[in-house]
Order: sequence, then structure tokens, then C-alpha cells
Amino acid sequence: MTKQVSKKTLRKSFNNWFFWNGCSQQAESMLGMAFGQAMAPVVEELYETKEDRAKALQRHITLFNTESQVGSVVNGICIGMEEQLANGTGTAEMISETKVALIGPTSAIGDSLWVATIIPLLLTICIAVATSLTSAPWVGAVVYMIVYPVGTYFLSWYLFRLGYKAGLEGISRFMASGKLDKLMSTATILGLIVVGGLTANFVTCTLNIDIKAMQEVFNGTEYVEQLVSVFNLDTLLNNVFPKIVPLALTLVVYRLYTKKRWSPIAIMGLILVLAAVLTAIGYIPNVGAFA
Repeated sequence: MTKQVSKKTLRKSFNNWFFWNGCSQQAESMLGMAFGQAMAPVVEELYETKEDRAKALQRHITLFNTESQVGSVVNGICIGMEEQLANGTGTAEMISETKVALIGPTSAIGDSLWVATIIPLLLTICIAVATSLTSAPWVGAVVYMIVYPVGTYFLSWYLFRLGYKAGLEGISRFMASGKLDKLMSTATILGLIVVGGLTANFVTCTLNIDIKAMQEVFNGTEYVEQLVSVFNLDTLLNNVFPKIVPLALTLVVYRLYTKKRWSPIAIMGLILVLAAVLTAIGYIPNVGAFA
């Protein structure tokens, strides 16, 4: 009789991984203990003797690390391979080697697609919702608290089942087809568009250079002399390239963080110092307004 993992056990294995994957993380085996805990219901159902179960659990509590949501595909693949081994095909070494081989790809894809793209996009949307609804800014936080865990659960469950049904060969064909690269490129472009909109709407930086001249202005009853702006640098720059100053500030911060390896604390300290100095200069008479 062919041994097969039941739907109930699959769901239990996934829930063990999804809800508890970070609870046992430590330097010795990283997520190894959590992976073993997730595989425990599967091992219990597939193997009958205590010795076989012990061997199966031992190969699943070894060093393992990945991005947890996308990495759930590894769980599904290993469950399929354990089914094959329980039915007399495959080897235990192949299962262990597959786990190790998938650490790098799933970590890189998960960090790029989920951590660096999807989560920032969702945060950006929720921040925009919170700032636009001035009477109920809490809606943005509520949307995030609902969409993030629910979306994460269904994405991870889909990848878990994909790994189980497609197996290692199916996942390899999917990655080799180029569809994954297209998906990541699309998500990256979408992320850049949203981050660009976020920069334009939430980053504020002005250059208070305003040249004024004394001119006669009709106030409705008579002509009076008063200072009138004849040249404003912010107006000029925004007419040529709207929001160019906030964009330039964002690019400077990006360069300091990525190229110069400044820490976020150092960058915030620099911005604070510049803000204090420029604000103080603004209080000096006739600075920023030349008659």
C-alpha cells in the first residue's frame, strides 16, 4: 500500500512552520529545530517504527536557514521526498542535500521579493491611507494588521503546496523558465514607482533663497511700495523638475547608506544637524531674502 501524507497532516505541518519557525532560532542550527518540529507530524504518519522516525527527525533538525515565507516551499519539497523514501524510492542523503542546496536560493528570493519589495509596498500603501484619512488615521494601521498576516499566510501556504505537488524537479523547471525573474523584475519596478511617489509626497526639503525687489503695487485705492519676490529658487526648480530637492536629498541619503556604509543613526544625526543649522540661518535678518 502506497503511503501518502493526509491533508490534515499537511496543514498541521505547515501551521507548525508558519507560526513557530522563529521560536527556536539559534546559532547552532538556525531554523533547524523549527524545521524538525514542522516535519514531526509527517514523520509520525509515514514511518511506523521508532527507529525510522528518529532517523527522519535527526536529518531535519540539522542546520537550516531561509526566509520563512518563501522558504516554506522547501518544507513542501521535503515532505514529497519523505513520501518517496517511505515508499522505497530515493535516499535520506538526497533529502538532506536538497535542504542544504535550497538554503541560498530561497533566502535570496525571499529577502528580495518579500522582505525588500512586498512588505515595503504594503507599508507605503498603509502609510498613505493613514495620512490621507485625517479623521481616522488608524485605518492604515488596521489595514496593515489584517492584510499582512493574512496575505503572508496564504502566500506561504501556496508555496508550501507548490513545493509538495511540484517537487524539486518542478521547482527547478519553474526557476529555469525565467518566470521567476520576470516576477521579481515586475515587483522591483512596482516598488520603485511606489517609493518614488512616497518620496515626492512625504519628503520635504526647500531652499529658502528668495530675491526680492521694491516695487509699486496697487492695493485697490493707491500705489504703494513693497517688497515683491522676483526670483525664488524653489519655484524655479519645481517648474523645471517638480520635487527635485526632496529627490536629491533622498538620493544623497541612499548613497550614504549603500555606498559609504553610513549607519541609519549617523544619517539621522547628519540630517538633524543640517536642519538645526539651516533653521538657525533662517532666523538671521536678510538671509534668504535679498532686497
